[in-house]
Amino acid sequence: MMLLTKFSQFLSKYTTPVVLIFAVVAFIYAPSFAWVKGDTQTIILGIIMFAMGLTLSPQDFAILAKRPGDILIGTLAQFTIMPLIAFTLVHLGLPKGIAIGLLLVGTCPGGVSSNIMSFLCKGDVAFSVGMTAVNTLLAPVLTPVLMKILAGEIVEVNAWGLFKTILCVTIFPVVGGFVLNYLLNKKQGFLMVRSWMPGIAVLGLGAIVGGVISLLGSKFFSSGIMIFLCVFLHNSLGYATGYIIGKIAHMSKAKNRTISIEVGMQNAGLATGLATQHFPAYPEAAVAAAISCVWHSISGTILAGIFILMDQHAERKMQKDKDRVLNAAQS
Repeated sequence: MMLLTKFSQFLSKYTTPVVLIFAVVAFIYAPSFAWVKGDTQTIILGIIMFAMGLTLSPQDFAILAKRPGDILIGTLAQFTIMPLIAFTLVHLGLPKGIAIGLLLVGTCPGGVSSNIMSFLCKGDVAFSVGMTAVNTLLAPVLTPVLMKILAGEIVEVNAWGLFKTILCVTIFPVVGGFVLNYLLNKKQGFLMVRSWMPGIAVLGLGAIVGGVISLLGSKFFSSGIMIFLCVFLHNSLGYATGYIIGKIAHMSKAKNRTISIEVGMQNAGLATGLATQHFPAYPEAAVAAAISCVWHSISGTILAGIFILMDQHAERKMQKDKDRVLNAAQS
């Protein structure tokens, strides 16, 4: 039992390389993940969101009552900045498939990994969890509506179909996980099983990325560079704009970091599933979302590392200033 818990912690710590390994295996030997499609993919997405629900407690939602202003700013930023950046990039003349994938990523809620990144860089973790929870609950309505508005002119968008899919793979599993956590959080057996779920979520994310690549890996040769460039710009501009919004709102350093990460890191796993199910005629949409899955994890780790280095530099500078004052006093 403890071995499984340690393995889950290992997978959570090394999410990015694990997902990359899945992607490489799927690219080299496509049949290895050919089974991840259709209902299987939907079930895996549901398991990932169920794992997220198990991490939520009533205390996480208490932030709504204590800090409604922060959550409101974060939510508005989440569902305006990334969709508008994607919309702007799309109108630079992107192929239709890449455009759909980028818009899907942009209109999806923030990713669960953002909570981990906020913790690593000493951000406001409570704010991060609150934003992720609220945005996920709003996604069944806002994602289809935004896709209808922003993508409706380039492709037919079944908003009702998107709503039902997102409801099934986000709200029901998240609420189910939350209720179980609320009822059983003092049971030792439940706590042990809950400790395995982050690792299971990582494996699920890897399987989804692997499934897309096993099916559409050949597309990387025809449009991979363009897709990655678009994903990189979308993600980087999201981080930068999110941080600027925090500055404008006079948020603390910890909150600035959190809103930057929350805005820039999307639930690209959900976008991948939606692209596969609802836009099968445009395979590049799923490829763009799958690349976003991998890149957002990598870039989030890099950004958290940059914030940590900034803290270390500030601490060294402060120590040098103290030493200088002390030496001056002694002399």
